[in-house]
Amino acid sequence: MKIRNLVELFTILPEDERIIVDVLRQIIMETLPGYCKEKISYNVPFFFGNKGICIIWPSTVPRGGIKKGVLLGFWYGNKLNDHDGFLSHGTNKQIFYKIYQTPEEIDDRPIKKLLKEAVKLDSTFKKVS
Repeated sequence: MKIRNLVELFTILPEDERIIVDVLRQIIMETLPGYCKEKISYNVPFFFGNKGICIIWPSTVPRGGIKKGVLLGFWYGNKLNDHDGFLSHGTNKQIFYKIYQTPEEIDDRPIKKLLKEAVKLDSTFKKVS
C-alpha cells in the first residue's frame, strides 16, 4: 500500500481516526511557522522544517507500532522540555508521542506548547537540502 496524499489516507481510515487526524493536523498547521511543510511520508502526515518535527500515525496504517487510536509523535521528542510529562516514550529513544483514542481527548494547549518547543529546536538544525 502506497498512500500519496491526504484524500487517499482519509479513504482508508475509520471515521474516529479520520476525525482525530484532521483535528491534530489543524492544530499543527495553525501552530507551525510558514517555513514548515507537510508531506505524506511512511503513508502518514509528516511535518518538517529544517528536519522532522512531528508525525501523525493512525493505527489503521501498518508499521506504526500501535494497535488502536492515533499517535502524535514528536521526531525529536527526546530533546524537548516536556515538564508536564505529556508525552510517552516506548522503545524508540528519539520519538516521544501521545496516543489518542477519541477526538474528545485532544487538548490543544499541551500540543501547541510542545510544537513551539519543537520549532525552537528545529531552528537550531541546518536546513536539509
